[in-house]
Amino acid sequence: MNCMVKSCEHRASLIFYSVVFTDYVYFENSSSNPYLIRRIEELNKTANGNVEAKVVCLFRRRDISGNLNTLADSNSDNVPGADTMDDIKNGEFEEESKQPALSEQQKHQLKHRELFLSRQFESLPATHIRGKCNVTLLNETDVLASYLEKEDCFFYSLVFDPVQKTLLADQGEIRVGSKYQAEIPEKLAEGESDNRVQEKLETKVWDPNNQLKDAQIDQFLVVARAVGTFARALDCSSSIRQPSLHMSAAAASRDITLFHAMDTLQKNNYDLAKAMSTLVPQGGPVLCRDEMEEWSASEAMLFEEALEKYGKDFNDIRQDFLPWKSLASVVQFYYMWKTTDRYIQQKRLKAAEADSKLKQVYIPTYTKPNPNQIMVPGTKPGMNGAAGFQKGLSCESCHTAQSPQWYAWGPPNMQCRLCASCWIYWKKYGGLKTPTQLEGEVQGMSPFTRNEGRAKLLAKNRQTFILQTTKLTRIARRVCEDILQPRRAARRPYASINANAVKAECMIRLPKATKTPQKSKLVPRQSLASIVKDLGKNMSCDQHSFNNTHISNCCFCHLCTAVIVD
Repeated sequence: MNCMVKSCEHRASLIFYSVVFTDYVYFENSSSNPYLIRRIEELNKTANGNVEAKVVCLFRRRDISGNLNTLADSNSDNVPGADTMDDIKNGEFEEESKQPALSEQQKHQLKHRELFLSRQFESLPATHIRGKCNVTLLNETDVLASYLEKEDCFFYSLVFDPVQKTLLADQGEIRVGSKYQAEIPEKLAEGESDNRVQEKLETKVWDPNNQLKDAQIDQFLVVARAVGTFARALDCSSSIRQPSLHMSAAAASRDITLFHAMDTLQKNNYDLAKAMSTLVPQGGPVLCRDEMEEWSASEAMLFEEALEKYGKDFNDIRQDFLPWKSLASVVQFYYMWKTTDRYIQQKRLKAAEADSKLKQVYIPTYTKPNPNQIMVPGTKPGMNGAAGFQKGLSCESCHTAQSPQWYAWGPPNMQCRLCASCWIYWKKYGGLKTPTQLEGEVQGMSPFTRNEGRAKLLAKNRQTFILQTTKLTRIARRVCEDILQPRRAARRPYASINANAVKAECMIRLPKATKTPQKSKLVPRQSLASIVKDLGKNMSCDQHSFNNTHISNCCFCHLCTAVIVD
């Protein structure tokens, strides 16, 4: 299958669909597993002529652990019209909600439509694209049942981090309701005075009805710029960053200097003489610098790298790249950085790079038979256990016994199969139409999760291991026996022991301990044969009656069980 159309005749013989960047598409990486859902970010042509897609990964519920699934259910406070996932399951919604009641099957299928966005990128060949789908951010006005009515329609509300194994909300909560509205005070009547303390409500920073004329204010602003330029000439760090006079003058002409000048006028009651003396105190001229001057060149490069990776997600930019900067500083630097020539230059480079990349490719419909097709008369046998199925088996999902085509599904030894309709549903949505016990085991075979079901299905043998303690641990058992209390610990096998505290106490006591080796006390023990013989004789006794009390008290209960079996 080729990605690019090479001739009109080839176009006429096949059905094509167009794929452009920012499209959500299905990718097939396994003939038996569900499709991967990815968002195309770039389409690149390789040296050998093939087309690769740089994609953003989206994950299903089957791809994350059970703990994160529980966390996703608890996060359903953001689900429109429901307080918790239990409210959805029980059909209990708020009075303002317009969510219809969902059946158990609809609730089951709705989980198949939920995805988790991530910031993980990967490159996949365009030949593995199997179709297009629609993924939207869950909105508070969306009706959940509408996603089940549309084909190839998914939603997401959480972001999954495959490295940290965490789920985070992708958007803030829109607070709607009377409890989130501002309380507007009553309007003052005519002649009624406002008794509120205005200084506590707001801070006055400029009085438009001052005694100065506009020309005088402009002259004062020019003086403030000149003082700022002179202050940068005296400052050693500023002279390194702005080695020329025009660069210092440009830095002194930014908003931070003008704001400082106008604030100085306000504080001095618009007295030009006092304001002039405030600009140049006895210690020297006042130097006001904004974020563009405070940031170093290396910090600016880190910011540009972070902006390329995370976009305008300033929280992640600060957390991963600039933790020593405040969030306000990062935001201010971004909007100042957008006014520089550096931003314009990068914007032009990105536009030129985008023009050189592929905008659109045509993908022919995939028509090759699936290896999981069960053998029918006149066709070749399938793979993955698809051959040799028993006759009369029904569909594992819809339980129908008639289908034009059957597909092997699940572990080969189970000989489960799906009809053609349920197989398409499985490939697209990663689950069965109706909940079954076997579906949970098959979902455990996802390449992104590990659980007991996966090990059980793959029949992996457990490897033996040995726990070998260090010399310090063995010494600590003897020196700190009063703290460790081994007999008491043996009776409580599930109680945790603070090994670090025991070792620390051992290091304190060790120099004071006796240098002579302690003599071990030899306790005579009976042989195993004599113990089994005694247990066999006392089987009829009341104290060895095999009930729950004996099993919890007798330390040889496994031997007692062996005697009964024999």
